[in-house]
Parts: sequence; structure tokens; C-alpha cells
Amino acid sequence: MSPTALPPLADVLATARVVALPLATRFRGIRTREAVVFEGPEGWTEFSPFIEYDDAEAATWLAAAVDFGWHPTPPPLRASIPVNATVPAVTADEVDAVLARFDGCRTAKVKVAEAGQVLADDVARVRAVRAAMGPEGRIRVDANGGWNVDEAERAVHALAEFDLEYIEQPCAEVDELAQLRQRIGYLDIPIAADESVRKAADPLRVARAGAADLLVIKAQPLGGVRAALALVADAGLPAVVSSALDTSIGLSMGLAVAAALPDLEYDCGLGTASLFTADVVAEPLRPRAGALAVSRPVPTTAGLDRVAAPAERRDLWLQRLTRCYRLLEADVTRG
Repeated sequence: MSPTALPPLADVLATARVVALPLATRFRGIRTREAVVFEGPEGWTEFSPFIEYDDAEAATWLAAAVDFGWHPTPPPLRASIPVNATVPAVTADEVDAVLARFDGCRTAKVKVAEAGQVLADDVARVRAVRAAMGPEGRIRVDANGGWNVDEAERAVHALAEFDLEYIEQPCAEVDELAQLRQRIGYLDIPIAADESVRKAADPLRVARAGAADLLVIKAQPLGGVRAALALVADAGLPAVVSSALDTSIGLSMGLAVAAALPDLEYDCGLGTASLFTADVVAEPLRPRAGALAVSRPVPTTAGLDRVAAPAERRDLWLQRLTRCYRLLEADVTRG
């Protein structure tokens, strides 16, 4: 997906800074999150596709960054966004320390189906979260497509005692999600689609197939704020706006989506700055009393210097950004 017009590449690169944010605990197999942040006429923006993504997929993330930096965001309908805590695939005895980083959050998203772990690890982790949050807390689990249908059905039964709010992307394929949804319908545990939206050639297929009850929306992978809002409107399903483990600048892009949605039924997954031990701004977008104020943070030069990536990583990322820009440029030329 490309924007209808692109600023000159020189304008994008003029303020571009490559940063590396340390994580408090391993997440998605990494201990450091890298990103490129740069400033457009509308403010600071972010390009941070995961390093394993190819240029074609990463170009959509750059389209989102350009859209956020060079186009006004829709008017907000709310001034603050309730957010969830995010619990990586840690051991049960580490759960309390993770939750302590998320001030006042009434909802927790717990990672499950981690490579190298077994269902008993997931059950222990979710049990620890329920014990920490009490009966009133809300728990959702995220498998990142890690189970087949039979494994997912077994896992849902094992985890159902913890009163799940929903289960996110239990299986990788849309057809699998539809089959699982039929199998577990009597349990009244909704299925949320994430990868089946943001990594799909047709992000609306999961909604048309009746394979999910709600969508997890991430601004960067979908091409930006306006594209994400259009997708939610077309899908006709409730949406949870979530993070792609962004810096606070990228999180503000997600906040713009959440703030502009006509309906916001669920706490959003935008509290992930709490997983970092450093950020690009002096006051990171970490939850206070379980919510984030809708805002657009501005980094300082000193702050960017503190989290600057090593020279070889800076060069890699700027080369990657340039390649993705050329792909967008070619799309604009063809369009």
C-alpha cells in the first residue's frame, strides 16, 4: 500500500534517526527493538517493520509512517484510551514483576504457544495472571497462530477456567480459525484475528468468512491511520487497536486510530512502552491508571542520542528505508 503522494526521500532522511530500545524481558525472541523515527510536517513518525519482514511487506509500514508524518489525523472522539498489560511468555514466577510495569491496567494480554514451551507453561502463566489480577481482571491470550486446530481446541479447554475475554490468533489460517470457532462456540470465548488481518493479502477475508468475532488492528502494518480506520469500517466487526512493539512515537499512531474509532469496546494493546527500559522521549507513553492520554510525543536530540543504534545497524535500517521508499515510489508512478 502506498500513499497517493510521497515527500522527497531527502526530506524523510533529513531527520531520520535509528534507535535501539532495550526490553525489560525477552519478547518475540528479541531483547532490543530497533526503529527509524523521523519528522514530517505533522510531527514525528516511525518506521519499524520487524527485521525478518521482506521489503514488500515493510514498504506498507513506510507508507504508514509517511501518512502519519505528512497528513493530518482524523479528529479524535475521545481524549484517553484504556489499555491492557502485555505479559510475554515468561515463567509464572515472573508474572508479578511484568504486571507491576503496567499501572492500573484492568486487562492483561498473555502470550501463549511460545516455541520451545508446552501447554502446561501457558496454563501456569495464565493462572499466575489470574491470581495477580483477581476475579475482576480481564485476561486475553495471544497464540500468534502457533497452534493447529486440534491443539488450539485442547488449549482453549485447558485455559477456559481462567475466564478468558478472548483468544487472539489461535491458528494461522483463516479456514482453521473458522473451524475452531465452530468447535468452541458453546464455550462463548470469542476469537480475535491479528495476523489474518495485518499479514493477509485480503485483510477482510477473515471477516467475510465468519472466522473471527473481532479484529486486532495495528496501524503500521495496515498502511497508516486512515487505512486502519477504513478497514474497521469495511469489516463491520469490533476492533482492538494494538501495538507492533512500537516506540512511543509509533504508539501515538495507534492512539490516533483508537481515538478516531466510532466504537471502542475493548481495552487496547497500546501500553507496550512499559516493556522497554528506555524510549525515544523523556516521558514514554506508559499507562497511568490503566489508560493513555491521546497525545503525540516529541523526542529531544539528547533523548535520541541515548538510544541511538550502532553505526552498522543505522546503515542497515537507512538502506532498508530507502529500498522501501523506492517500492512506494514505483507504486505511485504506476498508479
